[in-house]
Amino acid sequence: MHSWVDGVSADVLAVSNRGLAYGDGLFETLLVRGGRPRLFERHLARLLDGCQRLHLPLDSALLTEEAQRFATAMGDGVLKVIVTRGDAPRGYAIDPLAAPRRILQAAPLPAYPSAHAEEGVALFQCAMRLAEQPALAGLKHLNRLEQVLARSEWSDPRWAEGLMCDTSGRVIEGVYSNLFMVCDGRLCTPALARCGVAGVMRAELLAQAQALGMETLVADFSLDDLACADEVFVCNSVYGVWPVLTCGAARWQAGAVTRKLQRIARELLDA
Repeated sequence: MHSWVDGVSADVLAVSNRGLAYGDGLFETLLVRGGRPRLFERHLARLLDGCQRLHLPLDSALLTEEAQRFATAMGDGVLKVIVTRGDAPRGYAIDPLAAPRRILQAAPLPAYPSAHAEEGVALFQCAMRLAEQPALAGLKHLNRLEQVLARSEWSDPRWAEGLMCDTSGRVIEGVYSNLFMVCDGRLCTPALARCGVAGVMRAELLAQAQALGMETLVADFSLDDLACADEVFVCNSVYGVWPVLTCGAARWQAGAVTRKLQRIARELLDA
């Protein structure tokens, strides 16, 4: 895996880095095609929003220039952008003199089975629950232990993704994706005001659906609501859209709305 640290080819960080010590930072995962990072503006906007909320200074113009150069050299692959608060002495207090570290990593395109998109996937219902913390809700911060533990719950390839609820039992998202439902023609997705990651593809699909005149709803949903949906799909900014066929005893089919949004997502990622 090729990587840059602060614009220079490197694969090491100081052990005093706050990203390692406290998970003090943020990250973005972008699809790169033909040297171009897809949905870059949305990724950058989310990263900058996270930096503002964490009071983490970042030179966005410098990061943009580095990311574009790095992606051009990649060709096709997955680009991970990590921003940490930098190196600092021991202790939780923020050192105002610490300079943020910018880390870029290149990885090959994931080899997902074509059947995931063409036929649909099964979701594993995770026992791990997402803690409710509005101050961090929506952010793609470096604290991913909930997802690590959730993903450790299954190894059987029959399940392509896991479904995660919060501690109150509300349906929130997948382990590495966002969740959508189609209910009586309306596109629905769980609210992320308490926890969860506000995905870039989630935001794009909501905007695309609204532009098409489709009614959308962002709200709280239970497992019973999910089971009663007409269509269900998961999405992220690397693979696009996967129809969901099963989760526990619930069953769905890949319907017309899912297929329409899947085509839109594919065009956004492949164009």
